[in-house]
Amino acid sequence: MRLARRLRQQASAGVTPSQLAALSSIERLGPLTLGELSSVERVRPPTMTRIVSGLEDVQLVTRERDPHDRRVARVRLTPQGQRFVEQSRTRKDAYLAAHLRSLTPAELTTLDEAASILERVMEDAE
Repeated sequence: MRLARRLRQQASAGVTPSQLAALSSIERLGPLTLGELSSVERVRPPTMTRIVSGLEDVQLVTRERDPHDRRVARVRLTPQGQRFVEQSRTRKDAYLAAHLRSLTPAELTTLDEAASILERVMEDAE
């Protein structure tokens, strides 16, 4: 949890952790409805509406009408939002890489094995 918090601190640069999580989900899954995004992020729809509104205010996302159903709006990253997500990821990677340099090869192997196990656990949880 401490590592996750530190990585969020490196990445956030002006957005809340909830906003950063929403941006990452949109980037990973593509344009989503507010309901889909609420479900993915496991928050109530009114909460997601506030999160997305804040991201719209700083022009990181936009809502677009679905071409097949005009009643549905999908949230999409703007080019600025895409750059923000990429820069956040780069900052997190650099922070983590700087701290991993002090580990021994055996410790790095152990971390690699643990990461594989954690990925498998997370896949099973979904």
